[in-house]
Amino acid sequence: MKSRALRRTAVAIAATSTAVLALAGCAGSGGSDSGDSNEKITLTVTTFGAMGMDDLYKQYESDHPGITIKATNIDTGGNALTDWQTKQAAGAGLPDVQAVEEGWLSKVMQVSDSFTDLTKYGADDTKGDWVPWKVQQATDKDGRIIGYGTDIGPEGLCYNSKLFAAAGLPTDRDKVAEYFGGADATWDKFFQIGKDYHDKTGKAWYDQSGFVWNSMVNQLPEGYYKSDGTLNVKDNADLKARWALLAQGAADGLSSNQTQWDWGGGKAFTDGSFAVFVCPGWMLGNVKGGAESAGGDASTGWDFADVFPGGPANWGGSFLTVPTTSKHPKEAAELAAYLTSASSEVAEFQKAGAFPSVVKAQSDPGVTGESELTKFFNDAPIGEILAKRAEGVKAQYKGPDDAVIQEQVFGPSIQQLDSGKADGTKAWNNAMKLLDQLVINK
Repeated sequence: MKSRALRRTAVAIAATSTAVLALAGCAGSGGSDSGDSNEKITLTVTTFGAMGMDDLYKQYESDHPGITIKATNIDTGGNALTDWQTKQAAGAGLPDVQAVEEGWLSKVMQVSDSFTDLTKYGADDTKGDWVPWKVQQATDKDGRIIGYGTDIGPEGLCYNSKLFAAAGLPTDRDKVAEYFGGADATWDKFFQIGKDYHDKTGKAWYDQSGFVWNSMVNQLPEGYYKSDGTLNVKDNADLKARWALLAQGAADGLSSNQTQWDWGGGKAFTDGSFAVFVCPGWMLGNVKGGAESAGGDASTGWDFADVFPGGPANWGGSFLTVPTTSKHPKEAAELAAYLTSASSEVAEFQKAGAFPSVVKAQSDPGVTGESELTKFFNDAPIGEILAKRAEGVKAQYKGPDDAVIQEQVFGPSIQQLDSGKADGTKAWNNAMKLLDQLVINK
């Protein structure tokens, strides 16, 4: 879910009837660590954004009469990181189950011994349930698995078919994918099509440059950090090349300069402010929710294509962990396992568009079939498309200040590009100054 400061707008999407009663991946039966099976237990859970778990909490409480779940949901991944860091430093206040976003997982790994090793509660027996790289991300240097995977964020391209038609672009999603280059789609092609669109219509191509940049960085073999943990920004030729494309796109008027996570209260999704949107699975709910908040519906014209510039990319994804401060680690681990079981991840996809990291769930009819989400996107086979977009994705190493670099180092410079206050060179140099201040010399 996951990046780096993800505001997964909560959207009410009617869930297709799905069995969520099975408790998968758990060791043993419920019960308190004190040995009193009749003891009433309250388990606290902290999540962020829209993870689609509220109904599952109710189901779990119904199936486990001795357990009450007290859930806290924080609006963004960035704010959730601040909340976790504050409580981690204080050594108090952490929940029994803590959601961790991919972008700050490396910070968690620096103190992995303060999280429960889930292999003590059956994680070794079920680790084959997830896509392999998801398990690798949650495994520390000592081989301890400290998190169960929730969603992953394979990316496809959202586009407005009505705006495409008005500009003379193809509207059928298969033809759209082919037009962008299919498996050979590139960012150069993406920006060229955008420039042609802007020249014909006078309108922006995408909502703002931040999400595009995030996607461009995420699909590189190595992003802000090398796999050995060293910084990889200042002399990174790949980053500079993509920054040049982004800067030129902004100069060409391709960015609508929208406020991230707001879009004018969702109006920008309905008034033609932009025509394309980079979409990891969980972002589809934001498009739907944003459009509907501004009075839009399926007729607004949004669709989803099986294509992405530059090839496979993953943006976001989370894990459920159990801090060692939990007084009920066994029960907390069982709850985390339930919330990340195949049936639960199907329900979470239906509710919030969170694409499952559990392999079995990816092919479940509840993911591949119809839903309120597919109806909004012109009956696009969203689950099937996301499964295809997940092929070839490789987990990129995220360093301890990955989120800081994305949001606080490059964020201001991206705003300078979009507002026209700086060209690409000046904006890059400004970002490097912030890198020195916030990361290198902190």
